[in-house]
Amino acid sequence: MKAIQAVANGGYDALHFVDIPDPQAKAGQALVRVTSSGVTPLDRFVLAGSLPSAKKPPPVLGNEGAGVVVEDPSGRFSAGERVLFFAGPGGVTRDGTFAELTLVPSGNLALLPDEISDEVAGGLPVAYLSAFLALRQAAFRPGQSVLAPGVGGSVGNATLKVARVLGASQLVSTAGSSAKASAVAADRGLEGVEIVNLERETLADGLARITPGGVDVVIDALGGPLTGQAVAGLARGGRVVVMGYAAGTETSMRVTDLVWKLAHVSGFSLFAASAEEQAEAYGAVLPLIANGEIAPAP
Repeated sequence: MKAIQAVANGGYDALHFVDIPDPQAKAGQALVRVTSSGVTPLDRFVLAGSLPSAKKPPPVLGNEGAGVVVEDPSGRFSAGERVLFFAGPGGVTRDGTFAELTLVPSGNLALLPDEISDEVAGGLPVAYLSAFLALRQAAFRPGQSVLAPGVGGSVGNATLKVARVLGASQLVSTAGSSAKASAVAADRGLEGVEIVNLERETLADGLARITPGGVDVVIDALGGPLTGQAVAGLARGGRVVVMGYAAGTETSMRVTDLVWKLAHVSGFSLFAASAEEQAEAYGAVLPLIANGEIAPAP
């Protein structure tokens, strides 16, 4: 089969179009013919060699996608059914979705509604599973305010849209430039989102201006200095769920913010999500995308 393989650690020039043997389904795995594959920040970390647990070169990258079931030994899905999926170890410790065929844990598959195209579906799983499950981990409830830094990132974008349909009272995000801040207007589903332009002010200053009483829930896919600033901007009893570190692996925060705000800070990894949790998330989100209540980023 054809695949895109990382022949060495490095940049995108290390990706080569190659012929490799077809994978063979084993117990607990479904064989899927890939029609669309998303690109996530994880692919960049694996390609750069900055994820010690990743398969050594030459791996096939790709951690999510959509396609058609070829074989599912578990019997949950029939050959020919359209599905989308988070590939789990695919693209990390074993070959992933940048290929004609890929192996996926059977429990990670979900039926793809007819209303959602393969091209859109391939980029949905990581962002929308993470958004829904992180909001649930944060005990989000209707009427609360939500901060999701990184309006231009897939997880930040998805979190804002999911939180809106679930009843958030106020939505806040960040943009790293004026151009990215302006692009919000072109993205249906982000109307009314308050943007902190990090070219002009810090997140701490922006939150003090926009939410002087503090924000209830933070879903942080960026990390770095923003995490500590988000904690400082929490309302009493607020919760921060951290799932990424594209902006850095270190932060600083005042212990008094944790104590007097009664703050809750926790980590999230989609790799820890069970098949049942993924099914719950898909069951909640896919109908909203299919009927147009949620419009994924173009």
